[in-house]
Amino acid sequence: MAQSDDKMTFGGHLEVLRKMLFRILGVTAVLMVIIFCFKELTFEILLAPSKSEFVFYRWVEGLCGFFGFETAFKAFTVKMISTELAGQFLVHLSTTCYLALLLASPYIVYELYRFIAPALYENEKKHSVKIVLAVYGLFFLGVLLSYYVIFPVSFNFLGTYQVDNEIENQINISSYFSSFISLTFLMGLVFQLPVLSFFLAKIGLLTPEIMQNYRRHAFMLIMILAAIITPSDLFSLFLVGLPVYGLYELSIKIVKKSCNRK
Repeated sequence: MAQSDDKMTFGGHLEVLRKMLFRILGVTAVLMVIIFCFKELTFEILLAPSKSEFVFYRWVEGLCGFFGFETAFKAFTVKMISTELAGQFLVHLSTTCYLALLLASPYIVYELYRFIAPALYENEKKHSVKIVLAVYGLFFLGVLLSYYVIFPVSFNFLGTYQVDNEIENQINISSYFSSFISLTFLMGLVFQLPVLSFFLAKIGLLTPEIMQNYRRHAFMLIMILAAIITPSDLFSLFLVGLPVYGLYELSIKIVKKSCNRK
């Protein structure tokens, strides 16, 4: 049976909620102050994919050299600019907020779980913990893939693309971080495919047979989306598309297990 909290009044629940929100705001604020103070280190990490010395470019260069191919990423330089008076400060402030929320998100989920846990059955608590861990694990895998692979590939192509050699690319710093954050968040969501498939299977909207029958369609759709994100070469296309397709195959196995347990 779920734990009874009938003794707590509506006002009591609101008080617990208020204290929880203050704790979340407090932790997030502390992280914001710390991140804001370490400006050099923060932007050294965030701007790393915009430099040709980034680890991913060097890894690909070494891999191409090993197999005797021409390097996929040549040395490049893209100049960053700020076109607004408060542009750099606003980028620093907004980036600090995003990073603080990202780092505080495990604690936020923990507080939310503590708040709703008394209303859950024991088996629901066990499943909810597993689901939360899966969501976080997959989300951060998507974030890492975006940071180390997808965004560097996209930036290298779009940042160095020229219609004429006399036109120099100067990337606005706000444009850089807008693309960086949106693409990273998007990949974190894409990596939720196994979790989404699990829920759809639980409510009867998805079966392993459907996913297997449309496997080729899914592969083509994933490759088209990968081509839109990384329109540079076949190597980059498969470098992005194959991990996402691997998630689709993993989702099929998860759906099979989910259906067998019914």
